[in-house]
Amino acid sequence: MAIEVRIPTILRTYTGGAKAVEATGGSLSELIDDLEGNHPGIKGRLIENGDLRRFVNVYVNDEDVRFIGGLEASLSDGDQVVVLPAVAGGA
Repeated sequence: MAIEVRIPTILRTYTGGAKAVEATGGSLSELIDDLEGNHPGIKGRLIENGDLRRFVNVYVNDEDVRFIGGLEASLSDGDQVVVLPAVAGGA
């Protein structure tokens, strides 16, 4: 099951500079474990205390995973997962 994972610039040091990588898994949790196996260190930037970090947004086919099951969100072959760090600032 091939799933494209879009990687933000800040995390590309873990993927050798790749903007997108392929991973497998039936759930987001399994996908992140597969990412960690191929790109050591990336899981720690996404997960904290067993859940997604507060300032990391993850989308599966444009759906925010926090509304479709979080780490247990189901994935299928051909899905696209986008990881986006939250951006804040301004005055």
